[in-house]
Amino acid sequence: MGFKESATRTSINTALNYINGNPQKNLPRLMSFINKVMKNDTSFPGPRAAFTRVVNDPDNNMNKLLCSLFDDIDIDVVKQAFVNFFVNANIIGWEKQQAVREKYGCNVPWTILMDPTSACNLHCTGCWAAEYGNKLNLSLDELDDIIRQGKEMGVYFYIYTGGEPLVRKKDLMELCRRHSDCVFMSFTNGTLIDDDFAREMLEVKNFFPVISVEGLEEATDDRRGDGVYQKVLRAMDILHKHKLPIGISCCYTSRNIPSIVSDEFIDEMISRGVKYAWYFHYMPVGNDAAVELLPSPEQREYMYHRIREIRETKEIFPMDFQNDGEYLQGCIAGGRRYFHINANGDMDPCVFIHYSDSNIREKSILEGLCSPMFMQYKEHQPFNGNHLRPCPMLENPHFIGEMVEASGAHSTDLESPEDVEHLMEKTRQYAENWKPEAERLWKQSHHTPYKETHEYIMSREEYEKTIVPKLNKQIDQYTPHTGGRAQIK
Repeated sequence: MGFKESATRTSINTALNYINGNPQKNLPRLMSFINKVMKNDTSFPGPRAAFTRVVNDPDNNMNKLLCSLFDDIDIDVVKQAFVNFFVNANIIGWEKQQAVREKYGCNVPWTILMDPTSACNLHCTGCWAAEYGNKLNLSLDELDDIIRQGKEMGVYFYIYTGGEPLVRKKDLMELCRRHSDCVFMSFTNGTLIDDDFAREMLEVKNFFPVISVEGLEEATDDRRGDGVYQKVLRAMDILHKHKLPIGISCCYTSRNIPSIVSDEFIDEMISRGVKYAWYFHYMPVGNDAAVELLPSPEQREYMYHRIREIRETKEIFPMDFQNDGEYLQGCIAGGRRYFHINANGDMDPCVFIHYSDSNIREKSILEGLCSPMFMQYKEHQPFNGNHLRPCPMLENPHFIGEMVEASGAHSTDLESPEDVEHLMEKTRQYAENWKPEAERLWKQSHHTPYKETHEYIMSREEYEKTIVPKLNKQIDQYTPHTGGRAQIK
């Protein structure tokens, strides 16, 4: 560990102890310190500007949410998460990632998603994981090797998907211990969380479950099975009792909008201690996918507005994987910010797009990122100048067909391989229906027309020269000054 890394970790730990006494008063000083450390860093200036505004506005609902973390979550868990996420995954990690990007000319992710197992104790409607069967697993050594390779490239944030990852509880906790410098998040149905497991999470301090719910009881049980919702609530109560952070994952479909974002549902989740929510648009993946679950254009537009309304009014932070594409300049898959490794070891460019030409049992992670399929992603991103149409499968289906053909990638669904033309056929009409609504919303929110083809999108160099300085000015505007930049002492 270098001096800069060690000094930054020590400063942040000291700051968090200090802030714990009065977070609303002292969070601005911590953010000032972060901005000083990252002054010349071009990674994530937008989110930093937003957080800087929030911590300096005591009446803001997000400010109250941040302050609640210090009341509701064990302070040692907060400290470990903050150091691993801020110092390791961003400051240290970003520099390493940039070096690999420049050396090899490939995408390098900020996080890696991986399936420890294809096994699951549920069989949810519309879930592609069920199609894989329950016989596929990544061994403990393989999972460990993925993380070791990732850390060499600067990746300190790992997300488990599945299957049901908590089928492998013992191995997941072992990986937390071996890699205490990483953040581990796991999407889970929550039914396997008990007091013993919560105590282990409290011990390792770097494992964060995100529990899947589809709305209130009727909607959740309709998709996941009778009695699942009550098991989810029990899991939340256990986590809250042990002062552990709680997140939720919500898949919105034609059936559960608007109930999945209703005041009743959101308020119930907040009352259970939930701090953040991932919202995912239903994807018709797999030969037997239920296409009728795709939201209509009107339903998707409703979600676009409603998620933003929740962010401005409720003490919970919701993220919409599809409709928030504008904040990340389009598609983040293909290693641009993440990619997916399934339980058979296949490197999929996206958790929703199951076509690959690389397997970790045959190639290193870096070799996979330099493979034809991943390079196709790098060359084509962003897939649309309107970032409300970010996906090469859902909103721009011709691209997924072109990339699969050009790279020679194959379907990684071992139970029922899906021809890419079959997948494209399911989303062509959806893409056409959503296009005029997305155009209107984009023009309303950005006040400028956009170029549909990816060739016209702003380059990274242009972004750093034009947008980043403006965001840094916003950061400086909201950073408190006490005879110079505020210092954490």
